[in-house]
Amino acid sequence: MIRRLFVQVIESISVSDTSAGVDRDAALRLATAVLMIDVARADHLFDESEFERVLRLVEQHFQLSPEEAAELVILASDKADDLVSVHEFTELLHEHLDENEKARIVGMLWDVAYADGQLDKYEDSLVLKISDLLYVSRPRVMRLKHDAKHR
Repeated sequence: MIRRLFVQVIESISVSDTSAGVDRDAALRLATAVLMIDVARADHLFDESEFERVLRLVEQHFQLSPEEAAELVILASDKADDLVSVHEFTELLHEHLDENEKARIVGMLWDVAYADGQLDKYEDSLVLKISDLLYVSRPRVMRLKHDAKHR
């Protein structure tokens, strides 16, 4: 089942004009989860607190069951293993999400970066890069960072 979902999502990412809403939604969920995993791994440590935070954020944001969220995070983790650039994912999100949805994703990325109680310089840099690629304004990004730090 996971392999079938993976193939379906990859096909929907490859096609810029996704015809079915389900494929589009699956591609957006995968893109978001991959970025979260990439931020969690940016400091070369992916501990349990970061994994749990990614899992909970995916579950809450996409209103998935715990099992569906776990499948998505595992799929995203596999995809992140081969990740060379975040551009394909940020481009997909930028094209299909509005300003507030993109800001919400940046907020979740900050939550993941702070999940282990500290912000590593590589995590910070990656979230800033992703926020630039999503065209989220720097003042808003800084507010989201501040909010995540104090949660």
